[in-house]
Amino acid sequence: MGGTARERLLEELSIVSRRSMASYALLNQAAADHLGLHPTDLQCLNLLTLEGGPVTTGRVAELTGLTTGSATRLVDRLERAGYVVRKRDAADRRRVLVATVPERITEFRRLWDGLGGGWVALFEDLDDSQLRLLIDHMRRAAEFGASQVERLRAGEPRGVS
Repeated sequence: MGGTARERLLEELSIVSRRSMASYALLNQAAADHLGLHPTDLQCLNLLTLEGGPVTTGRVAELTGLTTGSATRLVDRLERAGYVVRKRDAADRRRVLVATVPERITEFRRLWDGLGGGWVALFEDLDDSQLRLLIDHMRRAAEFGASQVERLRAGEPRGVS
């Protein structure tokens, strides 16, 4: 590891980020296995719990970056597993909404709460400005990741620019 202090820090950040992503992917796989779900289905369920109410399958596609056909198959799997149901929109009977099943979401949240029990303790020694920096970093990293998913799904030869 040569170069300037900044270059060394950026290299270390790259390595730590890759380890963090791998660690999270492995945790996601273990949690999905525990619940009998595919890892993508688990994260879709996670995103659905953040939506605040039923959504269309088109919205599931937007949230996950999947095609509408793939999103439909994902919803089918979640429905078979008992985590979601499809229901007609009361305001527009032509629309079908995907709604989470409260009892199964309680099980889902209990798993995540158990896994994240020490999460807050990781940040207790940080001041508010450091917490804001982390929040900003995580938001920007999530947006960057979503843009790279779009590029890869569009068939661009390289995922990053």
